[in-house]
Order: sequence, then C-alpha cells, then structure tokens
Amino acid sequence: MLPKYKRILLKLSGESLMGDKNFGLDSTVIAQYALDIKQVIELGVQVAIVIGGGNIYRGMNEAETGIERAQGDYMGMLATVINGMALQAGLEKVGVYTRLQSAIKMEQIAEPYIRRRAIRHLEKGRVVIFGAGTGNPYFTTDTAGSLRAIEIKADVILKGTRVDGIYTSDPEKDPTAKRFDKISFAEVINKNLKVMDMTAFTLCQENSLPIIVFDMNTPGTLLEVVQGMDVGTYVS
Repeated sequence: MLPKYKRILLKLSGESLMGDKNFGLDSTVIAQYALDIKQVIELGVQVAIVIGGGNIYRGMNEAETGIERAQGDYMGMLATVINGMALQAGLEKVGVYTRLQSAIKMEQIAEPYIRRRAIRHLEKGRVVIFGAGTGNPYFTTDTAGSLRAIEIKADVILKGTRVDGIYTSDPEKDPTAKRFDKISFAEVINKNLKVMDMTAFTLCQENSLPIIVFDMNTPGTLLEVVQGMDVGTYVS
C-alpha cells in the first residue's frame, strides 16, 4: 500500500521514552519505536523527528527549583539531545541511517541545524532527528516540531502520544470521553482542547499544516497513519 504522506515530522514526548519507568529511558520502547520508524522508511517516506526531554528534565517552576526559567529551559534542551542520541542508536541498530542535528552547537555529537542540509539528508532516505528544541528558552519542543516541520516543508505533523487521538476530555480520567476522528483548528481553540501549546498550534494553523494525534505505543500504528488509514485524530 502506497503512503499518503511523502515527508513527515514525528513529534514524540520525552515521557513516552520512559515506558513504565519513573525516569530516564526504556530500551524496549526505543526498540519498538525504531522498528515502527523503519517500516515507514521502507515505504519510501521521509522522516524527521523532534523529541521532548521531560523524561530527563522538566523545567519546573522557578520557586520550586531555584533555577531561573531560561536556565531550566536550556537544561531541558540538553535532555532532548540525550533522547535524540538514544533514538539514533536504536535506529542504527536496526539498520536505519540517521543524522542528529542540534539547535545548540555540539560538534562532537551532532551536526548544527542547517535547513538545507536537513532536507538533503531526508532526500537521501536518512532519518533526521532535531535536538535542542528551537535553541531558544521559552519555547517548547512542540513549537520546535511545528517550526521544523514548516521549514522542511513536511506534509503533516504526527504527534505520537499515549492515547489514540484527541478526546472531549482526558480519557485516562473520564471514561465517558469521546474521540474526535477529525477536527478543525478553530474547534480545538473554541473547545480549549490540549493538542499542543498555543504557539506551536498557531504556527500550524497559519501555515495550513495538518496534525494527526495518534497512539505511538501500539506497534504498527505509525505505519497505518502514514498509509492514510482512519487512525487517531486529524486536525486541519
């Protein structure tokens, strides 16, 4: 079956890499993600990835940690690079060529983020992982995902979460919550549904970049999304 999308940006949360742990990385989750991404690459889809850092460091409020917000955000950016390196290792273990690009220079472990170079890697069939967010404090990795997706002209943002789409309320807490198959950007704002933070979401809306929210933790779902099957929630 031919893929519906030629170039995707996959947005993963750092927490998803923890699996059942309270902190850090779960090797079985990384192995599963690597195999899912490999399936998609074998279809000829170009894949870029942005990962959060919440499994290693969350910029908690200043009052609790005593660390000012900007400093905490930079610490979070470094955490995303650690996650990027872990996923890179997982992908290369299953024979997928990858490049890690960082918005903060660290030549020994990652290329600097260069838009044209990233696009060239994608065209050559390499997975490009974008680390260190946007390189600026006060911006989330959701915003980094939206920004990079627009810069590389991705067809869609695929937001992999623990739930299989967007619901009227949190399905983990409310058993009566109903899932949306499709929803517009305006509806998400009106209903105050949490898909991404507003900066990221507005970027997608202004650039007509669709978002699909789906369950990344079920093996094979990423492939189904890329083939255009009725999985997750489509925001446009």
